[in-house]
Parts: sequence; C-alpha cells; structure tokens
Amino acid sequence: MTASGSRNLLAPAQAGLHSKAYESQCAAEENRHTATSGRGRGLTLFALTLGTFAIGTGEFGSNGIIQLFASDMGASIPVATYAISAYAFGVMIGSPAITLLAARANRRTLLLGLIALFLVGNVLSALAPTIATLVVFRFITGSVQGAFFGAGAVVAAYVYGPGKGGKAFATVMGGLTVATIIGSPLGTFVGQHFGWRTTYWTVVGVGLLAGAALLAWLPRTDDLRGSSVARELGALRRLNVWLMVAVAALGISSIFAVYTFIGPFVTDAARERPSLIPVALAVFGLGMAVGNYYGGRAADRHGSRPLIYGFSYVLVVLVAIGLAGSNILILLPALFGVGASMMFAIPTIQVRLTGFAPDAPTLMGALNLAALNLANSLGAIGGAVTLGVGWGTLSTVWAGFALTTAGLILYLTTVGRSRSAVTSA
Repeated sequence: MTASGSRNLLAPAQAGLHSKAYESQCAAEENRHTATSGRGRGLTLFALTLGTFAIGTGEFGSNGIIQLFASDMGASIPVATYAISAYAFGVMIGSPAITLLAARANRRTLLLGLIALFLVGNVLSALAPTIATLVVFRFITGSVQGAFFGAGAVVAAYVYGPGKGGKAFATVMGGLTVATIIGSPLGTFVGQHFGWRTTYWTVVGVGLLAGAALLAWLPRTDDLRGSSVARELGALRRLNVWLMVAVAALGISSIFAVYTFIGPFVTDAARERPSLIPVALAVFGLGMAVGNYYGGRAADRHGSRPLIYGFSYVLVVLVAIGLAGSNILILLPALFGVGASMMFAIPTIQVRLTGFAPDAPTLMGALNLAALNLANSLGAIGGAVTLGVGWGTLSTVWAGFALTTAGLILYLTTVGRSRSAVTSA
C-alpha cells in the first residue's frame, strides 16, 4: 500500500521470473527510470488503490445491508443472499471471460473500461426494482473485480520495475483491505441511516473519484499493451496453473469460515453486545492490511515460504478460536491473526501463478481473484454445514481448518515441489 520501493536483494532467478512475467512493461521502466518514478509513480499507485477500495467497498458493503434490501424487496434472507453469491459468481466467471475478450487491449484502456462497467453495475444496483434484477446487476458488477485486479497488478509491476510482482499485487490488494476496515463499515452505516440504495450511490461516488484518478494518472504507453487471446488461453493448458488455483480456493477458505461468522462469534460465543461486532470486523481488517503489506514484500524475497508460513500459522490460530474463542480477549487477537496470516500468503499465490504463466499476467490476476471468491463460497458453505449439524457457533473454524489443511497438503505435494516458476527464467 506504499509507493516506496523495497530495499531487498532478489535472487537472480527470482528477478528473472518477474522480468519475464512483465517483460514489455518493465523494459520501459529500466530504460526510462524517470518515466514512472517519484510523484508520478505514487499517483499511479494511488489511483489503482482507490479503484480497488471502491470495488471492495461495494463488495463488502453489500453484506452489511442484506437485511435492509431483503426487507424492502419482500425477500427472505436466504433469497437475498443470492445477490451476494451472484457477485462472487461474477468474479469467478465474468472476470476471466472479460480478461480474455480484452486480451489485446492496452491495460490503461482496459482499466478505464472496467471502472466504467463498475459504475454502471452499481447505478443499476441502486435502481433495482426487485431482488431478481438486483441479483443480475450484482453479477455484472462482480465481473469487473478479477479483471481489474489482474490488469492493475500489471500496471503496478510496470511502475515498480522488475522483481517486485508480489509487492505490485499487494499494492493493488491494499485498497481491498482498507475497504474491510473503512469502506464496509461506512457503507453499512450509510445504508442503515439513509437507506440501502444510498450505499450503492455512495459507492458510485467513490468509483467516480477512482475513475477520474485513473484517467489522469495511469501511464499512457504502448508498453502496457495486451497480448493475443491465443497467448492468454495457452496459460489455461498448464496443469500447475489449475493446481495453484485449487490451492488458493482451498487454502484461503478459512478466512471466510471466520469472517462470515464474526457476528455470531461475538454475540453468541463470546456473549458480548452487538455493538462490539464492528470492532471485531475492524480488528480483522487491520490484520488483513498488515498481512498484505508484509506478504507482498515477502513474496518477492522468499519464494514459496510466505504461503507455507501463512497457511501453517492460520491453522494454529484457528485451533485457538475453536478451543477458547468464547473469551473475547482471545477472540479479538485471533481474528487479527487469521486476517494477517491469510493475507500474508495471498501475494505469493499471485507470484507463483504468474511464474507458471509469465505470458498471461493479467489472466493470472483474474484467476487469483476468482479463486479467492470460490474460497469465499467454500468457507461459508463449510461453516454452514458445521452449524447445521449442531456443533456450535465456533465450529465453523474447524471447517476452515480442514479446508486450509487440504490446500497446504495439495501445495506441498504438487506445485510446491515444482521449480518451473524459477527455472523458466
């Protein structure tokens, strides 16, 4: 989330990995150091982060107003959750499709088009007359997210220069983590006091600011041109790409097996007042922000270790919640730990994906976000299963424990043993 460069020493093979992954983008930075240095680089990164903040606020803010639009539209809560699920499916299905269709587009052009579609989706959401139309409009809005993050990571890598792909992706993810701390609570507050439609109008306002910033500060250069559809599709024929997507979907699920149920953790398990729920959400979000900041730097320095450490540490924290989460003094630090450890691992997932498909970095970014949204569904479903069989409020963490363990084992036994991401350089 910072524009300052990291003072790290990269192994030659690792630096080669990212030079190859973003070859056309980083070549110009190496040859024209003043093109994206200093204030210009900071403004570009700010514009990208503001864009992901707007997207994250719209995504997470919807969770806080679900009861409001359900009541207004005469829908039950289970039916209203289709609008949330539709957004996730938009990310999983729509984002890779948009990335492929816009493969040849300059990343600047693509990002401006995506923020425009994001604005349209939220305007339509604010005007939706029925729950069915809201479901459709949230799908349209969700289709933007993965493609925006993928293209944004490419632009961030361009302004940072070679060897900093993890830091670049963490910078783009930074807006999303800030949205969990500020944007989502603010969107919920606005919806509660001025109506749920005002939440989406607020998101539109932030999106307009992001669009103006992107228009003004994204680099205008042919170095950010896209590639052919065939080249992007070629990446989908690589087994390691799909294994890495599966690792992400399984491993990151625990973050959602916790985040989805923070409210019941606080009120039912810890028996605290509901007013403490926003505090718990903010603590979780702060953990995500810290983990994302350090995870981006670690991804560029330490290969696969941040992913292994992140997954392993979260397993310990999940056990702590499962055994002692009814104590609020244990629950709150543990929530911070879950957010921090998972976000510490996510930039490494992006670096590994890009290493397996260096010719399709934008598509890999979209697939990473698609995997995270699949993780969202798996974590929520797993938690719902444990609750449904009567294992108690805190039992959702054991579903997350099982899913993350499966992801870690899959990684260690398959792609974690592969050296292709390094030797290909």
